[in-house]
Parts: sequence; C-alpha cells; structure tokens
Amino acid sequence: MDRLLRGAKTTILGVDYDRKSAYFAISTSCLSPHIYESRTMKNISILIPETAVVASIVDPRYLFTAANQFLQASGKPALFHVRLVGLTNEVRLNDGLFSVHTDALTSAVKKTDLILIPALSGDLNTALELNRGLLSWIREQHRKGAEVASLCIGAFLLAETGLLDGKKCSTHWGFANEFRERFPNVELVDGSIITEEERLYSSGGAHSYWNLLLYLLEKYTDRATAILASKYFAVDIDRQSQSAFMMFQGQKGHGDEEIRRAQEFIEENIHDKITVEELSGFVAVGRRNFERRFKKATNNSVIEYIQRVRIEAAKRSFESSRKNITEVMFDVGYTDTKAFRDVFKKITGLTPIEYRNKYNKQGAALQVA
Repeated sequence: MDRLLRGAKTTILGVDYDRKSAYFAISTSCLSPHIYESRTMKNISILIPETAVVASIVDPRYLFTAANQFLQASGKPALFHVRLVGLTNEVRLNDGLFSVHTDALTSAVKKTDLILIPALSGDLNTALELNRGLLSWIREQHRKGAEVASLCIGAFLLAETGLLDGKKCSTHWGFANEFRERFPNVELVDGSIITEEERLYSSGGAHSYWNLLLYLLEKYTDRATAILASKYFAVDIDRQSQSAFMMFQGQKGHGDEEIRRAQEFIEENIHDKITVEELSGFVAVGRRNFERRFKKATNNSVIEYIQRVRIEAAKRSFESSRKNITEVMFDVGYTDTKAFRDVFKKITGLTPIEYRNKYNKQGAALQVA
C-alpha cells in the first residue's frame, strides 16, 4: 500500500478483497497539512482477551496502521502506536485454531491513550470469568486518563469493570436482554451504533464497530482522513443505527408470570385492537400496577411493546412474502397508513418500502397499493 499511496492524486474506485489487492488510487491532497503539527503520538492498546473474536482484533489494528500510512503518504508523521496487549504473551482463540501473540503485557503498559476491547464469543459468563484479570488494569488506565472503547459485545467486559454504571452504552442488539439483566445500573441504548460518555465508548453489534473506529479516527485526525479510511475499507461512515438489523425477542426472561401471559396474548392477537384495560383485566391485575410491572419486566411500556410486536411481524412479512404495504399493514393490526409508516420508521430507521426493498428483492418489484 505504501507504493500505491505515494504521490497518488485520484480517488478511490474500489477494492478486490478476494484477490487482496487494490484497483484504485487515493487522493491524499485533501488532508489538512497543518492539523498534525501539534499532535503527539497516540498509544493504542488493543486488548487480547480470552475468547475474543479474532476479526475485532485484526480490524482495528489494520485501520489504525493503515491510517498511519495515509498520513505518511501525504507528508505527515505517523500518529498511532498500536500494540496488542494482554495478560500473557500468547492467547489461543477459537479452540486453538488461532494464536495471537501480544506485543506487551498489561503489567508493562503503565500508560496508554486508548484501550480497545474486542468482542467476546461463547458463553459470556465463562468469558468474563476468564478475563477478570483485565478489569483492574482497565479501571486504572481510565483513572489515568485513557479512553476506553468496547466493540460489539466487548461491552460486557467494559461494563464488568463498573465504569459504565450510571452511563449509556451500546452493544449487539441480540444480547440486549442479557446485558440489561446482568448490568441493571447501565443505560443500554437500543439500536445505537455509537455511545460516548466520560471517555467511554461502545458500539453496536457485529461490524457496527467499524463506525466507532472511524469515529475515533476522525476525533484523533480529521474528517478527511476518516472519509478516506471509510472508502478504503468500504464502510458507510455515517450510519447511526442498527435498528434495521434488530429482531425483537420479546424479553420473557423476567419471571413475572402475569406479564408473560400478557405478552403471549399480545403476540397471539396482533391483528386486533388491544387496550391496556383489556390486558390488565385478562391477567386480573389493576391497571396502574400492571403498567408498572410490565415496564419493569420488559423495559417497554405496554403500547411500545404492542408496537414492537406488530412491527416485527410486519418486518418478517416484508422479508418473506409478496404482499404489498397495505396488505401487511392490515395484517398486523394497523388501519392508518401514516401511523403505520411513522411507527415502522421509528423502530427500524427505514420506511416500510425501504425495508422491503432492502430485504426482499422480489417484493421490491411490486407496486404499493
């Protein structure tokens, strides 16, 4: 890549990842020449926990080392000193299929600027127990001024430190219920790609962490460098939500039998108009007490829960059927097109037709009734 970048003055056209080669040139002339004059080298420590997801180690290392090359190709000094840091010299992952050799032990890293916590895999209780030795080091580095960023469900390890208590956090939508149960003092932000509070960052699920990495890159460099990296790595730099990818799972692990019965009633009767009074009467609980218990058990109000169940059914219909927008709307209990569209977009981040076009190529060819 050094040879590719040196003196390049055109724009990115694309990348052939299968051949691991580039068929484009990069313009570095847009990078501000003065912005790095007073910047000092940023020490980035990528943690290597037990059970880590390998890609969430490799990707941040690749991004920040590539950013150094972008800067050097435009006549500026490298800005990032990237190290793999762990409790041991070698960490074996994926049942020994991969072996990661650390650059430094946590005991040798007395101060760093940014800690990146990769995603974890497997049983989370086991993963957190295996990595308990990292918690005090993370807390100490944050106390000394380091920023800490978790990628995907690396948020569990960050939350385990206690640093997120009383603060906002993002994680993979598929682990939201488990996260809330384990960390009730952390405010989990549904659907968010990035959260930031008091030098603590977290990202949404899976490859959403790329948006957090680009956000941090822009913070340390400038917008032009972040855009350049987003084009090189083919990442949508300004994606703000993972809502379109979320599947509503119903939050039934709470142990409140009356509320669980009410949830099942909602899910079995999505075509009908359901009122709070009807539900509270169905489970023989007073309305105010029912609403309070429902919110505590599901983290949604009754109306929010009904909306989410209906929209989840609509999403699945759009994904797998040839029904038009109006037919799906009636199927899930809506009679007002605007109300259906507004609720659908609020929950998924997309309009009904945008969602269908994205996830059902056959349905995309149909006309809206």
